[in-house]
Amino acid sequence: MDSSRILFAFGITLFAGLATGIGGLIAFFARRTKTTFLAFSLGFSAGVMIFISFTEILTDAGDLMRSNYTDATAAWLTFLSFVAGIGLSAAIDKILPTEGNPHELKRVEQMHPETRDPDKPECQGRRMHARGRHGIRDQKLMRLGIFTAVAIGIHNFPEGIATFMSAMSDVTVGVSIAVAVGIHNIPEGIAVSVPVYYATGSRRKALTWSVLSGFSEPIGAFVGYFILTLFKTDVILGYVFAMVAGIMVYISFDELLPAAHKYGKHHVTIYGLISGMIVIGLSLILLG
Repeated sequence: MDSSRILFAFGITLFAGLATGIGGLIAFFARRTKTTFLAFSLGFSAGVMIFISFTEILTDAGDLMRSNYTDATAAWLTFLSFVAGIGLSAAIDKILPTEGNPHELKRVEQMHPETRDPDKPECQGRRMHARGRHGIRDQKLMRLGIFTAVAIGIHNFPEGIATFMSAMSDVTVGVSIAVAVGIHNIPEGIAVSVPVYYATGSRRKALTWSVLSGFSEPIGAFVGYFILTLFKTDVILGYVFAMVAGIMVYISFDELLPAAHKYGKHHVTIYGLISGMIVIGLSLILLG
């Protein structure tokens, strides 16, 4: 295997994972949640991942399968592996503690009591008794923040495998997936930093936990590297690529699109979805 390609794949997977830290920073320095931007970005990411999964990764998986099986058998095995990838993601969702479910989004307004609108449910929550008093702690909120970080870590593990394997297969596809996953991780970083900040009053601790929640993706990349090292045959890679496609489709429909809709921008989400498909489609044609 090309060592420069391996380092590149690890690098963009690390970038995608550490985007949770960007979410943590946004929670500190922004006063209002840019709902239109987030809804469009999440929809855009879903469009990129769905398009690539069906047109590139699943197609590559089928080609690899056909090098070892008849067309009919290859089609069945590709399809079943795709479904297995969906099943793996669904199983991870199932075992996550509900208290720290990463699907429960937070808004940056929750970090700044003076900008809250008490009539909005998302802006309601516990207040610090005084800004800047780091001695006040709330164990329940701290536990929620840690659970959220752990849940996001578990949840993002297969994304690390998907990003790494995509980059090893095709640089353009890998970069596109890394950007899409990185955008997806920004709201998750906010979801970690908000409860930790309110529990401790410490921005440093909140940012640290939001960054740590993204480290499971480079760990997933190591697993992807192990798979490539241990199983070098085309047919094994066919199975893996088909599962990766299933993982990304599940992430798009179960996480990205619902998250975008929770920000209340239905049409903006659809515009983002279509734009993502158009941009990645043109990129693959022009750069392929």
